[in-house]
Amino acid sequence: MARNLILSGGLFHDFDATSAALAQVLADVGVESEITEDITGALSEPSEYQLITVNALRWQAKGFMLPAQARTTLLDHLDKGGGLLCMHAASICFDDWQGWPRVLGACWNWGKSHHPPLGWTSVRVLGGHPIVEGLRDFDLVDEVYSDLDVLPDVQPLASSLGQPLVWARPVRRGRLVYDALGHDVRSYDNEVHHTLLKRAALWLLKRPLVLGD
Repeated sequence: MARNLILSGGLFHDFDATSAALAQVLADVGVESEITEDITGALSEPSEYQLITVNALRWQAKGFMLPAQARTTLLDHLDKGGGLLCMHAASICFDDWQGWPRVLGACWNWGKSHHPPLGWTSVRVLGGHPIVEGLRDFDLVDEVYSDLDVLPDVQPLASSLGQPLVWARPVRRGRLVYDALGHDVRSYDNEVHHTLLKRAALWLLKRPLVLGD
């Protein structure tokens, strides 16, 4: 069974609930998750996990700084071929680290980024990757992060309201998936979203994907 470290916690979201919901989804594909709010402590030494997940809202305006050792741990994890799953507010996190947007593929820009009110939205599946192959468009309750600063090489796998929401990319020797969905547990009620997340975990772990599920 693969081990996953979920870095959780922060403001404006029920991270306890969403991290637990995500852990339950990933357990269906043999991923055992450990959840912690001690991001600095968890990243204070080399990772023994195959997968690290960022489901948090920690940024410097609220007094959080990501130590150099934590940055090194994340980059070493990727150098060793590990997977990094980043959810929702991960694009706002770690803004004291100039390299984080290059890892994630995007970042929140406080001068222009925003989101419509939380509510029902239609997600368009764009195809072109095994994570979304054969999946249909779906509706769910969530926030649509809009006008992020997205790197030009990012190829969206799903979008809503014309905004890229999900992508997958190689980083160093590892892999990264960003899923901008996941504001609260209602985002995890949709079965297509479940399937997307399970496939994302398998792709990040470099395991065969089960298509047609």
